Amino acid sequence: MLMISTPKKPSPTVGFLLHDVARLLRKRFEQHARDSGLTRSQWQVLAYLDQNAGIQQGALAELLEVEPITVGRILDKLESCGLAERRPHASDRRIWQLYLTEKARPKLTELRALGDVTRAEAFDDIPLAEREQLLATLGRMKDNLTAACQMPVAERQVQNG
Repeated sequence: MLMISTPKKPSPTVGFLLHDVARLLRKRFEQHARDSGLTRSQWQVLAYLDQNAGIQQGALAELLEVEPITVGRILDKLESCGLAERRPHASDRRIWQLYLTEKARPKLTELRALGDVTRAEAFDDIPLAEREQLLATLGRMKDNLTAACQMPVAERQVQNG
């Protein structure tokens, strides 16, 4: 009897697995937030403004890893909804600082609740100790990669060589 073996699938790499989990978290959050009247990008800007009141548009674009014009369009929409506002800088008329309005507070509460539901679904059958270990490991990976990204390329090659 002739046995034909099928090639073994390679195990997923950490990068692919993290990417897929992040994509699915975003997708599930969007499903929960569908009736909120806001897009994921708008939610993201609200969340960043909550943590970075007074930030300038260019700096916010860097945090979000998008072009300033993209942030500008999102801000235009959020301003028209009364959720965010641009205020002139105290000493430089060319600069606008970005802030949430009081009307945004209930939306942020809704955002956090939807995030809690989404995370609960993701962690459904995972024991607390494993959750904590995962977050600690991901935190260390982030620190390692942040440090590596700040190193000149030649230095990275010496360390890894």
